[in-house]
Amino acid sequence: MTSQTTTAPSDRAAESRARILDAALKEFSANGLAGARTDRIATTAGVNKALLYYYFESKENLYLAALEMISAKVRDRTMAVFLREASPGERMLRSALEHFDRILTQHEFQGLMQQEMIRMHKGESGALPVLVKRVFAPVMTMYEALVREGIASGELIDADWMQIHLATLGANVFYFLSAPVWRILLPFEPFAPGALAQRRTALVRFLGQAIFKDREHGAELAARVLADTPMPELNPDRWKFGRNDERAQ
Repeated sequence: MTSQTTTAPSDRAAESRARILDAALKEFSANGLAGARTDRIATTAGVNKALLYYYFESKENLYLAALEMISAKVRDRTMAVFLREASPGERMLRSALEHFDRILTQHEFQGLMQQEMIRMHKGESGALPVLVKRVFAPVMTMYEALVREGIASGELIDADWMQIHLATLGANVFYFLSAPVWRILLPFEPFAPGALAQRRTALVRFLGQAIFKDREHGAELAARVLADTPMPELNPDRWKFGRNDERAQ
């Protein structure tokens, strides 16, 4: 009797749905909800256009599904850092580094979130309130608990938890959002691989000094975190470099 391996219809459907979501994520992040084209999504996914509407019914539903998919991945990755077996201070450093690396690599998520911010600013209905409830609220709750745990244990300085949050993550956002200004101000290309690696290292080392009561302990943790967390590989299509400088090689 000959055995033959076949793919179950349910598995094929799951694979098709996953390909559609991946293609939709790229299309929506590049062109927004209004500018995205379902025919391009279908072509990229290698499926019939009718299959998109079979699974998701409308372009708006497909957009929401893609946004929720990537947001859940970001949430789970962040929560994994919070739940790591380590002291509160070490987890704080790792969360700041994970956030920096997320901006470097999760371009689709960053693009979609910026579009949602713009939609809300215009007064349009969007997915941001739902995402805040499902993704950012649990992350923020966990972050606050982590800071308070670090303060109570005596490892972190006694400061407002939200200010620590802004210090650890806000600097990352400001650096990347201000790219056009940095390129005018600085005598080197601020987003060349070397410059990004320097900024990434400086972030963790600074926090090791700024939020720890024992600065020597903070410096040791910063060195350990940087040593076992290599910088992710950059997408050359995303990071276009202009001027070069020996400090940014």
